[in-house]
Amino acid sequence: MDRVAVWAVLESKPGKEEEVEAFLKSAQYLAEKEPDTTNWYALRIGPLKYGIFDTFPDERGRVVHLTGEIAKALAARAPELFANGPEIQRVSILASKTASATLAAAEGDD
Repeated sequence: MDRVAVWAVLESKPGKEEEVEAFLKSAQYLAEKEPDTTNWYALRIGPLKYGIFDTFPDERGRVVHLTGEIAKALAARAPELFANGPEIQRVSILASKTASATLAAAEGDD
């Protein structure tokens, strides 16, 4: 089970929403290359608000992610795309339900 996560909220500059969405969608490829980023989601919260939620098995994986390619790309594009810096929260996972856990439990019922 993943034990730690990152919840980040980003606010787009007005008129930059399409570029922000394209940027976030392009980051999926980078997330897929990170073996300790177990789950990664880019979300639209509202008209100008976006979120990123990712999970990791441990603190090491989270640190690798927060200092990795997505973070570097975000920092490089932030002045152009975002109204202010991202609000990043390091959170602990207390419980979860995942597709892989559900599948493993179902296979155990055989």
